Amino acid sequence: MHNFYWVPCKFKIAWVFSINGHNFIKTMLKVGKSHDEVKVVNDQIGTPTYTFDLARLLVDMIETDKYGYYHTTNSELSETASGFDDNGTKTGYISWYDFTKEIYRQAGYDTKVTPVTTEEYGLSKAVRPFNSRLDKSKLVENGFKPLPTWPDAVHRYLEILKKQGFFEELK
Repeated sequence: MHNFYWVPCKFKIAWVFSINGHNFIKTMLKVGKSHDEVKVVNDQIGTPTYTFDLARLLVDMIETDKYGYYHTTNSELSETASGFDDNGTKTGYISWYDFTKEIYRQAGYDTKVTPVTTEEYGLSKAVRPFNSRLDKSKLVENGFKPLPTWPDAVHRYLEILKKQGFFEELK
């Protein structure tokens, strides 16, 4: 017999993507394959969360007694003077536009990505806050390893999609 008990933890996450179901990355890959240009909002900022990385953190957390309320997303790239890394990827917090540019870069798409404001974009099915930045310092303060950077998470995610034949289905 196993004894199970409730672990009092609460997590705030943002911009979630997972292998299962629909998400922003899959949507943008589909749209980018069928359009020469996409318009994406550039005035909503935050950081994505890959559920695989979140799950690993939850396992680590369950093995401790450091319960509580945590903000959790993948890590940002360290700020640079130019605001971009050597690949042209935006550093620090990003917008949906920056996220899309990186998704397309890593997927090898040449789709033009045009930044627009939320107002210019118009109505959307998903109502999103302008600021989804989360302070993840409590994780580090409690001895937890930060989640990998979001571009790394996108890379690993796209590799899984390739293995599952997602890109073949788009042809």
